[in-house]
Amino acid sequence: MAGEFGGAWSARVIVAADQTPAFERVFEDLAGVVSLYEWDDRQKPVLWAVEGMFDAAPPRAELTARVDLAASALGIAAPELVLARVLAKDWLTETVTHFPPLRAGRYYIHGDHVRGPFPTGIVRLTINAATAFGSGQHASTMGCLLALDSLFRRTSAAPGRNGGRNRRRSFAGLDLGCGTGILGMAAAKTLRRPILCADIDPEAVRVTRYNAARNGLTGLIAPVMSDGCGHRTLGRQAPYGFITANILARPLAAMAADIAALLAPGGCLIAAGFVRRDEAMVLNAYRMQGLRLVRRIRIAPWTTLVLRR
Repeated sequence: MAGEFGGAWSARVIVAADQTPAFERVFEDLAGVVSLYEWDDRQKPVLWAVEGMFDAAPPRAELTARVDLAASALGIAAPELVLARVLAKDWLTETVTHFPPLRAGRYYIHGDHVRGPFPTGIVRLTINAATAFGSGQHASTMGCLLALDSLFRRTSAAPGRNGGRNRRRSFAGLDLGCGTGILGMAAAKTLRRPILCADIDPEAVRVTRYNAARNGLTGLIAPVMSDGCGHRTLGRQAPYGFITANILARPLAAMAADIAALLAPGGCLIAAGFVRRDEAMVLNAYRMQGLRLVRRIRIAPWTTLVLRR
């Protein structure tokens, strides 16, 4: 996309949460980026914006026809399609400035610009807007943090430890597709045990290493670059008491056998990064590997599944 959307266009509709998948499809093969975000949380049910970003003026007539068709299929009145020019901005700086503190269970996530005072009885992480995914603001990350909070409240340490293997370094868990390392760091700071963080993107590995140092977790976070479960370290350090995998539906389903093989007996997988329409595909893939669903978190339209081996 030219100039980080400098001088670009947006096209947006405002709809109910359960209608967002239908309107995502309006934009997905035309827009460079399609995003979802809460529009008005004071209204019940909460309204969501579905927005497509374009390098040039979007095809109004075609988008209008698609919006009308999606609305007709849902049996609702067509929402207004709003097109607007997007001024050139430094989006990273803009995000930092407007990145408010986030609370997810015991976890409190904030950027450097937040100076306190901070709540008591929390696990606090400092994470700035970054070039890797995972500030906690996205609903899939929020779902994973809530799942970790619930999991660790029920156990004093990670479930399904590695069977007492005599290793110089025993990893409690694996954060697969770690992005900024937010989930691995949340776990490490709660358990005070080492967490292995893996991502296919070298920038994510760099950002995770930086964030671990920024949060005093250098000795507890081990970032590695891995294409899925391919890095030999992941297998060598298995099994893990828990795995977080905030990725996408199809890669999650495709890696089901590999991920399940890394889990210790009784271990938990927290799977996220997909919307409700893809939930059955992901769930069925892991049921075929012998995992069972123990919890589902839905922050519309996103789903987080907690499965136990």
